Amino acid sequence: MSLLVTNIGELVTNSDRRLGLARDMAVVTENDRIAWVGPAHRAPAADDILDVDGAAVLPGFVDSHTHLVFAGDRAAEFAARMAGEPYTGGGIRTTVGATRAAPDSVLRDNTTRLVTEMRRQGTTTIEIKSGYGLNVDDEVRSLRIAAELTSETTFLGAHVVPAEHAGDPWKYVGQVVGPMLAAARPYAKWIDVFCERGAFDEDQARTVLAAGQAAGLGLRVHGNQLGPGPGVRLAVEMGAASVDHCTHLDDADVDALASTAIDCMCADGGHSTTVATLLPGAEFSTRSPYPDARRLLDAGVTVALATDCNPGSSYTSSMPFCIALAVREMRMTPAEAVWAATAGGAHALRRDDVGRITVGARADLIVLDAPSHLHLAYRPGVPLIRSVLHNGVPQ
Repeated sequence: MSLLVTNIGELVTNSDRRLGLARDMAVVTENDRIAWVGPAHRAPAADDILDVDGAAVLPGFVDSHTHLVFAGDRAAEFAARMAGEPYTGGGIRTTVGATRAAPDSVLRDNTTRLVTEMRRQGTTTIEIKSGYGLNVDDEVRSLRIAAELTSETTFLGAHVVPAEHAGDPWKYVGQVVGPMLAAARPYAKWIDVFCERGAFDEDQARTVLAAGQAAGLGLRVHGNQLGPGPGVRLAVEMGAASVDHCTHLDDADVDALASTAIDCMCADGGHSTTVATLLPGAEFSTRSPYPDARRLLDAGVTVALATDCNPGSSYTSSMPFCIALAVREMRMTPAEAVWAATAGGAHALRRDDVGRITVGARADLIVLDAPSHLHLAYRPGVPLIRSVLHNGVPQ
């Protein structure tokens, strides 16, 4: 079936760094792909018509960093942080215990609920990590459930060292790169590691990434969230697709990221870069300093935005909320934030079929209840997503 989306007041195509904005446009989708883009008065006929009455239309958001497979919540931990307790990452083990104890049905229902919540808010491509099992059986079932809902699955056995291995982290690394990786491999596209104090040091993180790379997985890194460290430069050294958080950076970190940046800030500009994926929901929920997005952008670094949706440090599923935070707290322009939440996320996943509106791309579209993308930051907290098409299907 084909669908004509017409009377578009502002179309965000992401054909350039200014979002490739065009006015009075139309888009034709055929099955799960975009078949035609052009002026509304030249649009070809289609089987059905969606008249958006002058609204803005954007590519679906690409959320390239989430932790959706878990049980329980950590609301009490959040309340304690709001009362002044610092965030250390130690609460991850609380979620590990709840996740291990939960049956598959609970994990599946909760993950599906969160994916549905994200879809309603315009997110059409979602990466989902494991990392709350931290043993062979629970990491595998987490990835199996994630794979039912997305093709962008990430093995994060190296999230933290579980309590039973607290005295011997290298022994646990051996489990991650040995039996755990072997069992997880059929369900994972990526491997990730939390390279941070209190988690895994540089040598341990390099060991995990090298094993994943040898197994044919793409590389992702949690880095420089809680303080300065080697995560960013390790990610660049090993050619990781993204390094996420990037809260505490020195000049060498920024230079390393800038050295990999793509020349063209459009979704078909190549994928050799290591993207800096910023997660402002985590800073909001932990009262931590926000990453300096302006510094990264001015240096030419490719930046993505993601929610980091998880029960501890960023329990939000809203990409519009993260866009508003990026503009208000990280000195991004509205255009830069929208690009980072769409095309930037596509780069972080090394995808050229999402995050843009062009012939051949997936038919993932958001219709705003607003005339311009500017309203995503201008009207924070307002439900502006009027309708969503995912693979050409209304959600």
